[in-house]
Amino acid sequence: MAAPVLPGFLGALAPLLDHYWFLAVGGLVLVEDFGVPAPGETVLIAAALYAGAGQLNIVAVALIGFVAAVLGDNIGFAIGHLGGRRLALRFGRYVFLTSARLDRAHGFFTRHGGKVVTVARFIEGLRQTNGIIAGFTGMPWSTFLVFNALGAALWVGVWVTLGDLASNHITAIYDTAYRYQLYLGIAVAVLIVAVLVRHLLRRRSAHPTTTRSR
Repeated sequence: MAAPVLPGFLGALAPLLDHYWFLAVGGLVLVEDFGVPAPGETVLIAAALYAGAGQLNIVAVALIGFVAAVLGDNIGFAIGHLGGRRLALRFGRYVFLTSARLDRAHGFFTRHGGKVVTVARFIEGLRQTNGIIAGFTGMPWSTFLVFNALGAALWVGVWVTLGDLASNHITAIYDTAYRYQLYLGIAVAVLIVAVLVRHLLRRRSAHPTTTRSR
């Protein structure tokens, strides 16, 4: 069977998949997961579309994606654990990991523990840095390994499954999403504004202004 025509941003990955196959999948997922900006999530979807067209084996795509995701995050964990805050900030500047963001993430990881590692897999920004932050905050490696493997399995499973299911309809799906992206953007913007307004109102009610008596 011929390789599928990948629409839009997915099309940029076609040459890599055509020439490097599984190596492209493993390599991009691996480097993304210890902080290097790379389309790891996108290559999983594209590879699943290739699998749906008979160009790749879907089980192999999932297994390679899972192993690469776990290894990548563990490299990040080692960077954070061995290098500490200084190295985390030096390395993290390439993915916009500032001192303030690191402090907030430190507190978040401390409060919620290992389950954050699983959830972070699905959050852009945290997916690339959660290993570094977990290592820096002193999370036990055994705890990190278990929750990271669980997150990797869920993350790979979701995107590979969706890509495989959409393989015969990807052009129609992409065209529909592109047609309605303006409305989606407006909806997201409205939601963000609503959340900010709610936060400000709660903050104001929690800290009412007091008038000074003269």
